[in-house]
Amino acid sequence: MGPLTGIKVVEFAGIGPGPFCAMMLSDMGADVVCIDRVRGPVSDADLTLGKARAGAMQRGRPVINLDLKQPDPVSTALELIERADALIEGFRPGVMERLGLGPDACLQRNPRLVYGRVTGWGQDGPLARTAGHDIDYIAIAGVLGCIGEPGGPPVPPLNLVGDFGGGAMLLAFGVLCALLEARSSGRGQVVDAAMLDGAALLMANIYSRKSMGLWTNERGSNALDGGAPWYGVYECADGRFVALGAIEPQFYAVLLEKCGIDDASLRPQWDPSQWPRQRERLAGIFKTQTRDAWCARTAGSDACLAPVLDLDEAPRHPHCTAREVFIEVDGIVQPAPAPRFSRSEAEIRTPAAIETVLDRWGLDAETVKLLRRNSAKDSSRPI
Repeated sequence: MGPLTGIKVVEFAGIGPGPFCAMMLSDMGADVVCIDRVRGPVSDADLTLGKARAGAMQRGRPVINLDLKQPDPVSTALELIERADALIEGFRPGVMERLGLGPDACLQRNPRLVYGRVTGWGQDGPLARTAGHDIDYIAIAGVLGCIGEPGGPPVPPLNLVGDFGGGAMLLAFGVLCALLEARSSGRGQVVDAAMLDGAALLMANIYSRKSMGLWTNERGSNALDGGAPWYGVYECADGRFVALGAIEPQFYAVLLEKCGIDDASLRPQWDPSQWPRQRERLAGIFKTQTRDAWCARTAGSDACLAPVLDLDEAPRHPHCTAREVFIEVDGIVQPAPAPRFSRSEAEIRTPAAIETVLDRWGLDAETVKLLRRNSAKDSSRPI
């Protein structure tokens, strides 16, 4: 059983960080029940979104459909919340309050409840009620401006920094911290997880370097943004790429040795004035062999060279297969639960196991029957 076995969580369906946080908690054994809206006629767009909803981020938990604009479904939601340890929602500030499901109403019913809220800008501040997405939050936090080629525009790092690292994982951390505190105090509280805050927090190392004079605002000129020749990506003879991360001098020496590079001009590793010329020299060298040939030369060594894999290749990499980093669920290849524990085993619930989740919430049989009937209405999500 996972380390969160026995913890009950109500999730209000959303996109991005909320579902990812709920997935993480469910993977670790928590009984998560997702409340989604009642869906109308299915459009082509809904079908496309439905496929996404049926993917990895919705795994391991039942979904019930409630029309929260009506009083009876709100009462049903409050029944679940009364029995929950935590709640997570990702709406703009004020939405849950208008539904009668804000923190005051929920904590009145369940004083021990941890009420987790994830938004882009946070619950207060001049931008709190405005729309935004990952790219906007990381732009304001100073993240986006650091990423890109010298002299070129900033490059979005997917939506990993704001939505997932700075949002979902911050929310999961905050909820678990508040659950631990509630064990001793007996009182719940609200967790305000802002993607802006989380993105800024992830930049602690970079802001620290900047304060010490070890980082500049010029993109592609620093040790960890591709400016250093020994920390970056190089194209190979076959058009594929290798990634170098030989930061420490001993690892850089291994890289040069294993790659058969004997060039005195590449040895002064920490002279930034030499970096542009050294990068150009390494670019020419790596163009002479294929990606896999370079990987074969450095295999098993401390050269800190890795192949840049696509989404089809990564699950087949020998190390990923040995550790079962990726798994297949219902024909969908997806990342496995993480992290790993020495005793508690994280796992993805099977449909049969998901079906028993509601039985553990202590609801009366008629309510459970109603919820199961509602959960069957949305075929795009696992139940």
